[in-house]
Amino acid sequence: MRALAVPLAIVGAVATALTALAGCQTAPPAAPACPVGQISQQTAQLYLAGAFGPSSKVSKAQFRKYVDEELTPRFPDGLTVLDGGRQWRGEENKAIREAAKVVLIVLPKSHGAQSRIDAARNAYKARFHQDAVVEV
Repeated sequence: MRALAVPLAIVGAVATALTALAGCQTAPPAAPACPVGQISQQTAQLYLAGAFGPSSKVSKAQFRKYVDEELTPRFPDGLTVLDGGRQWRGEENKAIREAAKVVLIVLPKSHGAQSRIDAARNAYKARFHQDAVVEV
């Protein structure tokens, strides 16, 4: 049987490729960077309850006024308001359901962003006598 002659250049190229592939398997993934000129952003979701039906604590007009006076000045670049609902177990182990609004805000990460979100939450709680406004 005759030995197969393989040029040394091919052996070297294969060895280099295998070494490079092995390195790819063990290297940690790099964190994605924002494109040039774009800044890092955060998203906040506020769940605002107590509202929005014929027998609700907050009328549509009152909520619209809250949006105009509290949210819009704090987030002038925009926000989204969705209809939602919430449910929890109340006294006597009965389900309690209530209409809610979900406010989605996308804004640049900055030192003042969380304070604006907190101010909007506190304004809703004070204005409509709510115990809490959930933020995600």
